[in-house]
Amino acid sequence: MAGNGSGGPWGQGGGNRGSGNNGGGNNGGGNNGGRPPSGGGGQGPDLDDLVRKGQEQLRVLMGGKGGGNNKNGKQSGGGGGLGFGGIGLIALAALGLWTFSSFYRVDTSEQSVELLFGKFSSIGNEGLNFAPWPVVTKEILPVTRENTENIGVGRGGRSDQGLMLTGDENIVDIDFQVVWNINNPQEFLFNLAEPQATIRAVSESVMREIVARTDLTPILTTGKGEIAAELQTLIQETLDSYDAGVNIIRVNFDKADPPNEVADSFREVQAAEQKRDTLEKQADAYSNTKVAAARGQAAELLEQAEGYRSQTVNQAEGEASRFIAVYDEYAKAPEVTRKRLYLETIEKVYSDVNKVILDENSGGQGVVPYLPLNELTKSGGAK
Repeated sequence: MAGNGSGGPWGQGGGNRGSGNNGGGNNGGGNNGGRPPSGGGGQGPDLDDLVRKGQEQLRVLMGGKGGGNNKNGKQSGGGGGLGFGGIGLIALAALGLWTFSSFYRVDTSEQSVELLFGKFSSIGNEGLNFAPWPVVTKEILPVTRENTENIGVGRGGRSDQGLMLTGDENIVDIDFQVVWNINNPQEFLFNLAEPQATIRAVSESVMREIVARTDLTPILTTGKGEIAAELQTLIQETLDSYDAGVNIIRVNFDKADPPNEVADSFREVQAAEQKRDTLEKQADAYSNTKVAAARGQAAELLEQAEGYRSQTVNQAEGEASRFIAVYDEYAKAPEVTRKRLYLETIEKVYSDVNKVILDENSGGQGVVPYLPLNELTKSGGAK
């Protein structure tokens, strides 16, 4: 650095500072190279030297050549500046940084969303993608990863998060899990400010709605499967109405118990209700048995009466028909009919009587004094 000086920062008078490699001698009481006078005591360091050294170090770091030193150990005023090599290195480094920021890779379990000046541009493909930064930026989302939201007192939530009022005005403590993933990265990024908080709030709200119209007993016993299926459907419908880009994979209904403060009393009430139900069922079974037996007996009596009525009516109708038929025949031939009726009547009378008939006109002279009539009757019956 060359030039005329009126003295250093300490105000010494006038000699000219030398130029070139030699800083020159003292003229007219001038200082040496801008330093304070040698005879003076207590002066600080030369500020020009400090600035010059800093500039020289910066040139070296940027790829330039340092200035020469004079024989008194001072730097010469001639500096090389920033060379072409330094500029090339800076440009190469900047190009590498830009390339590194612009190229990105998408795995099979991920999807990327490219943003043009912060607005949605496109969905990236699987593999290597190019997004010229900073004009285009990207967001990479794990779309196949299963995320879990735990809801309930036993899941580390709020103290009242799992306590819900049932349809029959009982309180139940419910713990459940909602497992979800991302099915639309664009909607997931732009429509949900806090995805996890939104899913938790929707899940808790839907569960409270279902529990509020369900009695306590199905929730604690056999209704958990139906509640879980309905819960998954309603959560998905609600999130779809928000265009959340979220898919509910499954809902795990872990626990449904009464609150700890009333658990003992609740168990006693449940035991009493179960005993009442048992006694009611036993009474119903006894009642059904007796009623069924009485109904069976009544039906049997009705069937017997119906049979007797039918038999009597049919018999009367048959007798009447027979009498009419006989009367018709009697009207045609009275003598013959009277004789036939007489013979039929005598046949009926003698058919049930033990009898022996002796023909007096047969001329039997050798009738024995004793005749075993009973034996003859038996022998005739056996034939």
